[in-house]
Amino acid sequence: MAEARWLEVSITGDGEIAEAVSEVLGRFVSQGVVVESGVRFKDDEDEGTASGQIRVYGYLVVDEHIEDTRQRLIEALWHLGRILPLAEPVFKPIMDEDWMAAWKKHYHPIPIGQKMLILPAWLESSYPERIAVRIDPSMAFGTGTHPTTQLCLELVELYTVPGKPVIDVGCGSGILSIAAVKMGACKALAVDIDNAAVRSTRENAGTNGVLDLVETGQGSIEDIRQRRFSFRRAPLVLANILAPVIVRMFEDGLAELLLPGGVIILSGILWEQMSSVIAASELHGLELIDQRQSGDWVALAFKEKVTPPQ
Repeated sequence: MAEARWLEVSITGDGEIAEAVSEVLGRFVSQGVVVESGVRFKDDEDEGTASGQIRVYGYLVVDEHIEDTRQRLIEALWHLGRILPLAEPVFKPIMDEDWMAAWKKHYHPIPIGQKMLILPAWLESSYPERIAVRIDPSMAFGTGTHPTTQLCLELVELYTVPGKPVIDVGCGSGILSIAAVKMGACKALAVDIDNAAVRSTRENAGTNGVLDLVETGQGSIEDIRQRRFSFRRAPLVLANILAPVIVRMFEDGLAELLLPGGVIILSGILWEQMSSVIAASELHGLELIDQRQSGDWVALAFKEKVTPPQ
């Protein structure tokens, strides 16, 4: 009998565990972390929206260190469980010949908004009327399966200005930058403090044939403001991270990346944290113009507040 080459580890829970569990799993697993949500259909013609519990999982390499790796992972999750209630992790051996099938079987095309389609890189589109954004889920960082990314993409479709640039802060897989370019943006600046995310963005941009339109770089808001990239302001600014990080970003000058009359789209926000993000945006001269919700998650769009003449 063939020996297991991989050990799948998964945790299932509600939406608020996604980011924290992904961060912990990401320290141990090979080939990235997957966040998988259920889908709800209103009727036979509905394309589906995310719902219910999520499953966060990845694959450990079975080698001479597997028991030590597994124990260290269990301990790390135990410590996280003191802060955030978690279900017990489930471990499942995967035979080598089943590896790619186990990885890929969870991925399907995801229609977004009116025009967009998130498509696993190895699939052909069955939606010729939609614009495909091809993503390799094994790179993690933002595969389009999580509600935060889907909500953000809906707003990207609405607010991308054709022929104008976009700035993506904390670009992850580059999915938002690539989508904005495919929606007509002339160029995207995709920046992340994690160099692995920058590499992932570059690879996904190449897969989509838009590498020459997506400028990538390791850096922060301060780096953008200090003119270390080809432009520092845009009519569309994107940040799909976490609410506390977004609030700190405003203190770092996030709103200053926005050109007058532009729109800033923020996601990765839990419903109960929305008020803190709105308050931070208002302190920096912005007002809420649009919001989307899926389960516990929201995405928000803001514009510069216009003061009426006295």
